[in-house]
Amino acid sequence: MRLNELIKSFEVHTNNEEAALLEKLDGVQPYEMFIEREQFVLDSLIRKSLVTKINHRGTIMVAKNESYS
Repeated sequence: MRLNELIKSFEVHTNNEEAALLEKLDGVQPYEMFIEREQFVLDSLIRKSLVTKINHRGTIMVAKNESYS
């Protein structure tokens, strides 16, 4: 039996500030576009694996993970 079959829904806790930033995040956006506080929140979301940090030609980009909706 697989873990996915046992656990029907798996949710990662996000606070209001993180949830608002996740809703604001559309597609791939430059990390430097966000203000310092938003960058701090983005780092928290990256640690929770809800957002991915991508290095594209020397520019740091962020994107919401596909599994999060």
